Amino acid sequence: MPAWDDQYCTLAREILDHGQRVHNRTGTDSIKIPSWHFRIDLKDGFPALTTKQLFIRQAVLEILWIWQARSNDVRWLQDRNVHIWDKWEINEEGKWIDEDTGKVLKSFDPSFAHTIGTAYGYVMDKYRLPQRLIDSLRNDPEDRRRVVSLWQESELDTAVLPPCVWSTEWDVTDGKLNLWVHQRSCDVPLGLPFNVAQYAVLLMMIAQVTGLEPGTMDWSIKDAHIYVDQVEGMKEQLRRWQEEEPKPAPTLWIDPAITEFEDFDSSTACTSVKLENYEHMGKLRFALTQ
Repeated sequence: MPAWDDQYCTLAREILDHGQRVHNRTGTDSIKIPSWHFRIDLKDGFPALTTKQLFIRQAVLEILWIWQARSNDVRWLQDRNVHIWDKWEINEEGKWIDEDTGKVLKSFDPSFAHTIGTAYGYVMDKYRLPQRLIDSLRNDPEDRRRVVSLWQESELDTAVLPPCVWSTEWDVTDGKLNLWVHQRSCDVPLGLPFNVAQYAVLLMMIAQVTGLEPGTMDWSIKDAHIYVDQVEGMKEQLRRWQEEEPKPAPTLWIDPAITEFEDFDSSTACTSVKLENYEHMGKLRFALTQ
């Protein structure tokens, strides 16, 4: 079994075997552990789970929405048939509304209509975070201050949600670009496979345009959880991990002609990257808790 499947399923089993059931703001209980850490070496293959299907196009377009387009406008994603953020879109009146109950969850200035407020791409653009990172990697590879933080206190009150993956740290060692990702809260069945794949893509993209080799990706989580309505699906994935014939780790192709981060294709087709040799054990459906 690929190393990423082993690490991921080990975490899921730890939560189910030893986690604590807790209430939370969503109204759906979760089973949680307080912290977890893992490391992925990209020389071992691309971290796309094989015990369930990963949809790489959506993952890549979301990370480009945040890092390349530096946008908080949900319509950018919708135009590309990506609907990850539809539930969090602020309406024309400046209201974020629970689509099931009609309850107003948060109010904003109407100028934030169709966005997620001052979150993610808004912060990236305001503080020029991607540009500053790439400039540092190109011109000062020994820099030890490469922290890209989406957690800006002045922007939190006017964001729909505070960022889950909130910080990254970037390091160059022996010509390899290494990344450490910090996540304050993690929906393990749905969010984690998606997030890990997109940050691995991001690491490979930025390594390419700065003339470096992709290295390792460390990941630290506070509050790693599985919602109670996701447990049966998670058990099926663990069964596949333990009983099914392993699939090989896939690889990721990135257009080698691209030398500038802004040139990666962010159209619906997303042609700059391609997941190759990807065999998986089929889809699994998990509830999305708002």
